[in-house]
Amino acid sequence: MDKYIFELKMKVRDYECDLQGIVNNANYQHYIEHTRHEFLLNHGISFAKLHEQGTDAVVARLNMQFKTPLKSGDEFVSKLWLKKEGVKYIFMQDIFRLPDMKIVIKAQVDTVCLVHGRLSESEELDAAFSPFWAAD
Repeated sequence: MDKYIFELKMKVRDYECDLQGIVNNANYQHYIEHTRHEFLLNHGISFAKLHEQGTDAVVARLNMQFKTPLKSGDEFVSKLWLKKEGVKYIFMQDIFRLPDMKIVIKAQVDTVCLVHGRLSESEELDAAFSPFWAAD
């Protein structure tokens, strides 16, 4: 069963590669972060607006498993699905190389919200995300 609820196509830029000619590991974090931000924007959620209201969504933990390297010019698709555990919003994110759909990375990003500086649930995020929460 395909749990993915959002996907974003991207292309590797030359400056994202290291001397070995493959994408530097730190850039994968940029790719998955950009995917999460686009997912939020796609659902009418703005980080700036949340911050102005006193809510800051932050990464609490990140785990990435590297499977296949990307090279300059490679096109890829970044996909995500979402679940919730307590106060954590957990983004399960995978990147696939195009066109062969070979898995590039598997990532789990645990995020939490600080509401007026205190660890708390976000009513706005709960309302926006609840239709997408996957059951284990």
